[in-house]
Amino acid sequence: MTKKRIIVGISGASGVTYGIRLLEILRPTDIETHLIMSNSAEITLTYESNLKVSDVKNLADVSHNVKDIAACLSSGSYRTLGMVIAPCSIRTMSEISSGVTSSLLTRSADVILKERRKLVLMVRETPLHTGHLRTMVNLSELGAIIAPPVPAFYAKPNNLNEMVDYSLGRILDLFDIEIPGMNRWDENSKKRPAH
Repeated sequence: MTKKRIIVGISGASGVTYGIRLLEILRPTDIETHLIMSNSAEITLTYESNLKVSDVKNLADVSHNVKDIAACLSSGSYRTLGMVIAPCSIRTMSEISSGVTSSLLTRSADVILKERRKLVLMVRETPLHTGHLRTMVNLSELGAIIAPPVPAFYAKPNNLNEMVDYSLGRILDLFDIEIPGMNRWDENSKKRPAH
Protein backbone atom coordinates (compact mmCIF):
# COMPACT_ATOMS: atom_id res chain seq x y z
CA MET A 1 0.00 0.00 0.00
CA THR A 2 1.67 3.21 -1.14
CA LYS A 3 -0.71 5.58 0.67
CA LYS A 4 -1.73 4.95 4.26
CA ARG A 5 -5.47 5.25 4.69
CA ILE A 6 -7.77 4.90 7.67
CA ILE A 7 -11.56 4.90 7.79
CA VAL A 8 -13.22 6.99 10.47
CA GLY A 9 -16.85 6.12 11.11
CA ILE A 10 -19.12 8.26 13.25
CA SER A 11 -22.40 6.68 14.33
CA GLY A 12 -25.32 8.23 16.17
CA ALA A 13 -24.22 7.41 19.71
CA SER A 14 -23.43 10.22 22.10
CA GLY A 15 -19.79 11.25 21.86
CA VAL A 16 -19.40 12.64 18.33
CA THR A 17 -16.49 14.63 19.70
CA TYR A 18 -14.39 11.44 19.55
CA GLY A 19 -14.80 11.11 15.79
CA ILE A 20 -14.33 14.83 15.20
CA ARG A 21 -11.19 15.01 17.32
CA LEU A 22 -9.79 11.87 15.68
CA LEU A 23 -10.08 13.59 12.29
CA GLU A 24 -8.39 16.71 13.72
CA ILE A 25 -5.52 14.67 15.16
CA LEU A 26 -4.95 12.81 11.89
CA ARG A 27 -5.26 15.90 9.66
CA PRO A 28 -1.59 17.01 9.88
CA THR A 29 -0.29 13.45 9.38
CA ASP A 30 0.45 11.64 6.12
CA ILE A 31 -2.50 9.31 6.71
CA GLU A 32 -5.45 9.78 4.36
CA THR A 33 -8.73 9.84 6.27
CA HIS A 34 -11.99 8.48 4.86
CA LEU A 35 -15.07 9.60 6.77
CA ILE A 36 -18.48 7.93 6.93
CA MET A 37 -21.14 9.61 9.09
CA SER A 38 -24.45 7.91 9.71
CA ASN A 39 -27.67 9.89 9.43
CA SER A 40 -28.08 9.52 13.19
CA ALA A 41 -24.57 10.95 13.70
CA GLU A 42 -25.60 14.07 11.82
CA ILE A 43 -28.55 14.48 14.20
CA THR A 44 -26.41 13.86 17.29
CA LEU A 45 -23.92 16.45 16.01
CA THR A 46 -26.59 19.17 16.28
CA TYR A 47 -27.10 18.32 19.97
CA GLU A 48 -23.47 17.92 20.97
CA SER A 49 -21.52 20.41 18.87
CA ASN A 50 -21.68 23.84 17.30
CA LEU A 51 -20.15 22.40 14.13
CA LYS A 52 -22.12 21.81 10.95
CA VAL A 53 -22.02 18.48 9.11
CA SER A 54 -20.03 20.19 6.34
CA ASP A 55 -17.43 21.32 8.91
CA VAL A 56 -16.88 17.73 10.04
CA LYS A 57 -16.76 16.40 6.47
CA ASN A 58 -14.15 19.03 5.61
CA LEU A 59 -11.84 17.64 8.31
CA ALA A 60 -11.50 14.40 6.32
CA ASP A 61 -9.48 13.91 3.18
CA VAL A 62 -12.41 12.03 1.66
CA SER A 63 -16.01 12.00 2.85
CA HIS A 64 -18.36 9.24 1.72
CA ASN A 65 -22.15 9.20 1.61
CA VAL A 66 -23.41 6.61 4.08
CA LYS A 67 -25.89 5.36 1.44
CA ASP A 68 -23.23 4.82 -1.25
CA ILE A 69 -22.79 1.05 -1.05
CA ALA A 70 -20.77 1.19 -4.30
CA ALA A 71 -18.06 3.39 -2.73
CA CYS A 72 -14.46 2.15 -2.80
CA LEU A 73 -14.60 1.32 0.93
CA SER A 74 -17.11 -1.45 0.28
CA SER A 75 -14.46 -3.47 -1.55
CA GLY A 76 -11.75 -5.53 0.09
CA SER A 77 -9.40 -4.67 -2.76
CA TYR A 78 -9.32 -1.04 -1.57
CA ARG A 79 -6.51 -1.20 0.96
CA THR A 80 -6.62 0.63 4.28
CA LEU A 81 -4.95 0.33 7.67
CA GLY A 82 -8.37 -0.36 9.10
CA MET A 83 -11.30 1.45 10.63
CA VAL A 84 -12.27 3.22 13.83
CA ILE A 85 -15.92 3.87 14.64
CA ALA A 86 -15.94 6.71 17.15
CA PRO A 87 -18.41 6.66 18.73
CA CYS A 88 -20.01 3.31 17.95
CA SER A 89 -23.69 2.89 18.73
CA ILE A 90 -25.20 -0.40 19.86
CA ARG A 91 -27.19 -0.55 16.61
CA THR A 92 -24.04 -0.14 14.51
CA MET A 93 -22.21 -2.72 16.60
CA SER A 94 -25.11 -5.17 16.25
CA GLU A 95 -25.29 -4.79 12.46
CA ILE A 96 -21.58 -5.44 12.14
CA SER A 97 -21.81 -8.47 14.41
CA SER A 98 -24.67 -10.02 12.41
CA GLY A 99 -23.06 -9.36 9.02
CA VAL A 100 -26.40 -8.00 7.80
CA THR A 101 -25.28 -4.49 6.89
CA SER A 102 -27.56 -1.70 5.69
CA SER A 103 -25.18 1.19 5.02
CA LEU A 104 -21.67 2.01 3.87
CA LEU A 105 -20.69 2.44 7.52
CA THR A 106 -21.50 -1.13 8.53
CA ARG A 107 -20.56 -2.60 5.14
CA SER A 108 -17.10 -1.05 5.39
CA ALA A 109 -16.67 -2.48 8.89
CA ASP A 110 -17.71 -5.89 7.59
CA VAL A 111 -15.10 -5.61 4.81
CA ILE A 112 -12.42 -4.69 7.36
CA LEU A 113 -13.27 -7.84 9.33
CA LYS A 114 -13.28 -10.16 6.33
CA GLU A 115 -9.94 -8.75 5.15
CA ARG A 116 -8.49 -9.27 8.66
CA ARG A 117 -7.67 -5.60 9.12
CA LYS A 118 -8.09 -3.68 12.37
CA LEU A 119 -11.62 -2.70 13.30
CA VAL A 120 -11.83 -0.64 16.50
CA LEU A 121 -15.24 0.08 17.98
CA MET A 122 -15.48 2.85 20.57
CA VAL A 123 -18.78 1.56 21.93
CA ARG A 124 -20.70 4.23 23.81
CA GLU A 125 -23.39 2.73 26.02
CA THR A 126 -23.90 2.03 29.70
CA PRO A 127 -25.11 -0.02 31.43
CA LEU A 128 -24.83 -3.03 29.16
CA HIS A 129 -27.26 -5.93 29.20
CA THR A 130 -26.29 -9.52 28.42
CA GLY A 131 -27.27 -9.19 24.75
CA HIS A 132 -24.87 -6.26 24.32
CA LEU A 133 -22.10 -8.23 26.01
CA ARG A 134 -22.72 -11.31 23.85
CA THR A 135 -22.58 -9.13 20.74
CA MET A 136 -19.24 -7.73 21.88
CA VAL A 137 -17.88 -11.23 22.51
CA ASN A 138 -18.98 -12.26 19.02
CA LEU A 139 -17.26 -9.23 17.49
CA SER A 140 -14.11 -9.91 19.47
CA GLU A 141 -14.11 -13.49 18.21
CA LEU A 142 -14.48 -12.12 14.65
CA GLY A 143 -11.40 -9.96 15.18
CA ALA A 144 -12.81 -6.58 16.17
CA ILE A 145 -11.32 -4.61 19.03
CA ILE A 146 -13.90 -3.31 21.49
CA ALA A 147 -12.47 -0.12 22.98
CA PRO A 148 -14.97 1.96 24.95
CA PRO A 149 -13.68 5.48 25.62
CA VAL A 150 -12.64 5.06 29.24
CA PRO A 151 -10.78 7.97 30.85
CA ALA A 152 -7.43 7.37 32.55
CA PHE A 153 -7.31 9.49 35.66
CA TYR A 154 -3.66 8.63 36.42
CA ALA A 155 -2.83 10.96 33.51
CA LYS A 156 -4.35 13.77 35.63
CA PRO A 157 -6.31 15.39 32.80
CA ASN A 158 -7.02 19.09 33.29
CA ASN A 159 -10.11 19.13 31.11
CA LEU A 160 -12.43 17.11 28.92
CA ASN A 161 -10.30 17.69 25.81
CA GLU A 162 -7.30 16.02 27.45
CA MET A 163 -9.47 13.04 28.41
CA VAL A 164 -10.71 12.71 24.81
CA ASP A 165 -7.18 13.01 23.41
CA TYR A 166 -5.87 10.36 25.79
CA SER A 167 -8.58 7.89 24.72
CA LEU A 168 -7.85 8.59 21.06
CA GLY A 169 -4.12 8.25 21.63
CA ARG A 170 -4.73 4.74 22.96
CA ILE A 171 -6.86 3.96 19.89
CA LEU A 172 -4.15 5.21 17.52
CA ASP A 173 -1.59 3.10 19.41
CA LEU A 174 -3.48 0.07 18.08
CA PHE A 175 -2.50 1.20 14.56
CA ASP A 176 1.07 2.15 15.58
CA ILE A 177 0.24 5.80 14.90
CA GLU A 178 2.14 8.07 17.27
CA ILE A 179 0.62 11.38 18.31
CA PRO A 180 2.68 14.09 20.02
CA GLY A 181 1.99 14.97 23.63
CA MET A 182 0.60 11.58 24.66
CA ASN A 183 0.89 11.24 28.45
CA ARG A 184 2.28 7.72 28.74
CA TRP A 185 3.08 5.53 31.72
CA ASP A 186 6.66 6.04 32.81
CA GLU A 187 8.08 2.68 33.88
CA ASN A 188 10.56 4.48 36.14
CA SER A 189 7.78 6.39 37.87
CA LYS A 190 6.43 5.48 41.28
CA LYS A 191 2.88 5.92 40.08
CA ARG A 192 0.70 2.82 40.03
CA PRO A 193 0.17 1.42 36.53
CA ALA A 194 -3.20 1.51 34.81
CA HIS A 195 -5.15 -1.73 34.75
